[in-house]
Amino acid sequence: MKIFKGFNIPRSYYNSIILIGNFDGVHLGHQKLFKKAREYKKKFKCKIGVITFNPMPKMFFNKNLKHFKLMNLDQKIHQFEKQKVDFLINQKFSKNFSKIKAESFIKNYLSTKIKAKVLFVSNNFRFGNKRQGDTRLLKSYEKICNYKLIIPPPLKKGNKIISSTKIRKLLLNGDLNKANRYLSRHWEIEGKVEKGRKVGGKIGFATCNIDIGNYIIAKPGVYSVKVRLDLNKKNINGIANLGFRPTFNQNKILLEVNLFNFNRNIYNKKLAVKFIKFIRSEKKFKSVKQLTNQIKKDIEIAKNSLKNHE
Repeated sequence: MKIFKGFNIPRSYYNSIILIGNFDGVHLGHQKLFKKAREYKKKFKCKIGVITFNPMPKMFFNKNLKHFKLMNLDQKIHQFEKQKVDFLINQKFSKNFSKIKAESFIKNYLSTKIKAKVLFVSNNFRFGNKRQGDTRLLKSYEKICNYKLIIPPPLKKGNKIISSTKIRKLLLNGDLNKANRYLSRHWEIEGKVEKGRKVGGKIGFATCNIDIGNYIIAKPGVYSVKVRLDLNKKNINGIANLGFRPTFNQNKILLEVNLFNFNRNIYNKKLAVKFIKFIRSEKKFKSVKQLTNQIKKDIEIAKNSLKNHE
């Protein structure tokens, strides 16, 4: 997949099928969209391109919105490649870009710069200065700018629409199983191992402290996980605590991972932590001994839950 940092793309990428959106999670709903785009690709014999924005506009306008994303850019690119996307326009979202009028975005960017042949957007897609552009505006320029607009209905499970917002709520509520089903894979955090206070090592359970960056914070608690090192494609079983370590009066959110049968130094290495099962909520213990006894029980539960995920 070719990646462009803006709308100046080679002529060979003109007249493509273009999907626009954040695609946070690249969940089942998004995957349905990509499947439809592949059908059009076969029909028109052209490329599939995605336009997405970095940072996400919602995070750009709300500077206090730090922990929000389901995935980072590398993960998103990997999922786009799995969906057979030919190219990505990863547009930097800035103050100047946000001021572009909706009509100008259609005429100067979608039409003149990339000459989009087919446009895929969601039914609630908004764009342009003050979010004044919508699907009706895109529809009104369809013949003028010579593109076909496709607005597929959202994917539903039962009577619930599958969306990134819904998946975030499921993670916040600890419903990891349903979140993973909607993603069609296990939710995963990628981050570097940082040096911590070495509390885990002192009580017999050495942990890797992971910087969680802008990821959504799932329900604080204990999870069984599978971990992949960037230098090793094999998954390593483990247990993770996502939370504030109330027993030790920690006030910063941490992701700590204890890897089973592993004792290498991996400071500053990038890990991908795959969340398999939510074991229990975080709680404050009266003593370190109570905590260590509970951790031993948690590890047994984690190991049993991971047997089905070899």
